[in-house]
Amino acid sequence: MLTICVDDEEIILEMTVSRCERNPKIDEVKGFTNAKAAIKFLKEGNRADLALLDIDMPEMNGITLAAKLKDIQPDIAIIFVTGYAEYAVKAFEVHVQGYLLKPISEEKLAEEIDYVLAAVKKDVSEEKDKKPHIFMRTFGSFDMLVDDTPISFTRAKSKELLAYLVDRQGATVTRAEAFAAMYEDEEYSRAMQKQFDVIVRGLKQSLKNAGAEEVFEMQRGAMRVNPDTFTCDLYLFMEGDVPTINSYRGEYMSAYYWAEFTEGLLTTGDW
Repeated sequence: MLTICVDDEEIILEMTVSRCERNPKIDEVKGFTNAKAAIKFLKEGNRADLALLDIDMPEMNGITLAAKLKDIQPDIAIIFVTGYAEYAVKAFEVHVQGYLLKPISEEKLAEEIDYVLAAVKKDVSEEKDKKPHIFMRTFGSFDMLVDDTPISFTRAKSKELLAYLVDRQGATVTRAEAFAAMYEDEEYSRAMQKQFDVIVRGLKQSLKNAGAEEVFEMQRGAMRVNPDTFTCDLYLFMEGDVPTINSYRGEYMSAYYWAEFTEGLLTTGDW
């Protein structure tokens, strides 16, 4: 197993590389003191199974670097390294995979490697397999799942409207704004306004049928989703959730052209 380590502090990097070299599951280790060198290494065709990334680095932080590495090699496993106990303590309390506190001990490193690789292979514990009640899946194609079952929509455009609102991450959107995104060059005429009313009603009915009406909010013609009522892989990714970052394969809401902007942000880490 080839592992890359990235840390701007050379002494810490040497220590991390040394500990990795003593791990029996790791065959080869490459260390880099800057993110660009690690990116170049993968772009040159080298394939790494695991990356240990310092979170707090100049020019490019570890989460942004993880997004760029995943774009080059989607199946690379990520472990973040931090020197700030207050940043990682909650992760350790619930054993969120993929976080190590400096200085790295060999025992903790071995534990995290086993934990992350098991998760990538989907060989995770029952606790980790628990699903949220309402989940918005945006990686790949878009789906809304209630108790792990995709809900059906009366209209394809109603589903797209929900997807667009999820993409907006709880921001309020007018009907005209949503229409412009979903219909591109179409004129927002009186006839199309009536058609859009049908789409909105279809969305409300589909959510009602699924027992998930709380997801959608509308007031004075403006719409939004309430992010507090569901879990979303996009939101988890942007928060630096390691399992979600490891699950990303470079595709985001692939059916919708307007989603290309956010997909670009996921690739560059510039959200």
